[in-house]
Amino acid sequence: MTLVLLGVGFIAAVMASNALLSGMRLDLTENRLYTLSEGTRSLLGNIEEPINLYFFFSDRGTGDIQFLRSYSVRVREMLEEFEVAARGALNLQVIDPLPFSEDEDRAAQFGLQNLTPGGLGDSIYFGLAATNSVGDEAIIEVFEPSKEASLEYDLARLIYSLATPDKNVVGLLTALPMNGGFDPQTQQPTQPWVINQQARQLFEIRNLSASVKTIDADISLLWIVHPTDLDEQTLYAIDQFILGGGRALVFVDPQAEVAASSPMPGMPGMPPGGATSSTLEPLFSAWGLEFTPQQVVVDNINALSVASGGLGARPVRHIALLGLEAPGIDSDDVITAGLSSVNLGTAGSLRTRDDAEIKLIPLLTSSAESNTYGVERFQFLPDPSSLLDDFNPSAEQYVLAARVEGPLVTAFPDGPPSPAEDDAPASTASVAPDTANHLAATDNANLIVVADVDILSDRLWVQMQRSLFGQQLATAFANNGDFVTNAIANLAGSTDLIGLRSRASFARPFDTVEALRRDADARFRATEQQLQAELAETERRLGELQTARADTNSLLMSPEQQAELRRFQDEQVRIRRELRAVQRDLDSSIERLGITLKIINIAAVPLALTGLALLVVFIRQRRRGART
Repeated sequence: MTLVLLGVGFIAAVMASNALLSGMRLDLTENRLYTLSEGTRSLLGNIEEPINLYFFFSDRGTGDIQFLRSYSVRVREMLEEFEVAARGALNLQVIDPLPFSEDEDRAAQFGLQNLTPGGLGDSIYFGLAATNSVGDEAIIEVFEPSKEASLEYDLARLIYSLATPDKNVVGLLTALPMNGGFDPQTQQPTQPWVINQQARQLFEIRNLSASVKTIDADISLLWIVHPTDLDEQTLYAIDQFILGGGRALVFVDPQAEVAASSPMPGMPGMPPGGATSSTLEPLFSAWGLEFTPQQVVVDNINALSVASGGLGARPVRHIALLGLEAPGIDSDDVITAGLSSVNLGTAGSLRTRDDAEIKLIPLLTSSAESNTYGVERFQFLPDPSSLLDDFNPSAEQYVLAARVEGPLVTAFPDGPPSPAEDDAPASTASVAPDTANHLAATDNANLIVVADVDILSDRLWVQMQRSLFGQQLATAFANNGDFVTNAIANLAGSTDLIGLRSRASFARPFDTVEALRRDADARFRATEQQLQAELAETERRLGELQTARADTNSLLMSPEQQAELRRFQDEQVRIRRELRAVQRDLDSSIERLGITLKIINIAAVPLALTGLALLVVFIRQRRRGART
């Protein structure tokens, strides 16, 4: 009877909690992963006209598909949180589109994806459609369970597109095929970069010619990526745009690997690759900003591991491919606050001249175990591990990306440059700006300069894969896209967008394990170098013995040479044994760390709670004894 009463009481408690505590949640995750971000709440709180949300989920048709039903609960709860946070500006309707019903026809009219698992059975829908008061529509064709990490961002982006139909205009000036192009090797068109696709979902991206002479007045931000071979007319247009109050996001690079491997856009006859070094001189010099396009920053602490060659080969650390985490990402700036990881490749560094009046606010910095190498080290680099051979940290932290604020002066003090001889005078786009409207300086510039272009490339932050429902999905494993989106939003004035995307990455690196790997890698390389030194010494000794021989039979080894070769072979066996011992020690250290954590989680925590409970019982008993 007691067990029955306990069971009934438990069921009653569950039913009461579902009724009374509906919508109440306690988020105990470290990064508050299941709590709406401030950017989302700000966006929802500023919706001026009502937006209708239609959540289509085939509840009856997915009775045997448990993983979809579980994820549908997550999506519905998130939509309900959006509705509450919007305070009446969102109207949510949950619809079960039964086969051959008007709701099914409506889902098809919106353009939602029709799912038929296994090609059999009734079609099911699992998507979202939204409309605003002026008739604009936006949809999420299907909710992919594999994209749960970016669910909040996807929903917020959809609502933002309907709440702000007039998007800020961003002028994109680049020599790279960010919009897609044509690969002459495969004779196939290339896809646009993911970062460009994401930016176009939130802003109006207007492509600018590399020979643009004037910047349109409605452009609120100039996005400059890998500027190479810009003529004076274009540089002057950029100069005047910034001095006139315009904002700019600039990406330059001493060794842009993405430029070396990308086909040139719109030129089927051009081979892959272009200029790998870019800068924005003479504008940088006029601003007091120093960027050396011949030096690449290398970092031993933030080095990423890359495949070293054949199948089963040991990954090697590439000290020019940097994976920055919390210490190297500014947590105070609104752009980088909340970002957990940003990856860069063969990046340069930024600094100000001693006489510069501008203020350089670092956003991304290297660790203290950094230095710089000349770009020639990376042009033909078959083995990235060779970069560690002569690495010596300079104890300097290099600025990889920064906000530039303060007064700027023009790089053209004598006024606008003369038009090129081949410019057509009748073309308005090629006429130089009027001298009377020449701007000489500004007191409140606000720019962001990044000394790396590869940060934008897909390979450093996003993985493309085919989803369960046949869609091509981009899964982010670093916050590169968040960094760029936040920078554009901040400079263009769309502050509500900042903080949305940074929740899409849940990378939780094992810092202790990474430190063990770095230590083991250093010992491995030291032992490996010892082996190479022994080999070189043996070759030298064999050469000396061969030269000193008095006999004429040079094809056979002398007894001295055979003894020297045996000595080296014995030494080689010993050093290889040490290399294996280094790897075994690393595996043992990681295994011991795992066992320790398991003991803490499985035994120590329950024992601590039990001890705390016994202590409470003991204190209560003593208090009762004292009262009696």
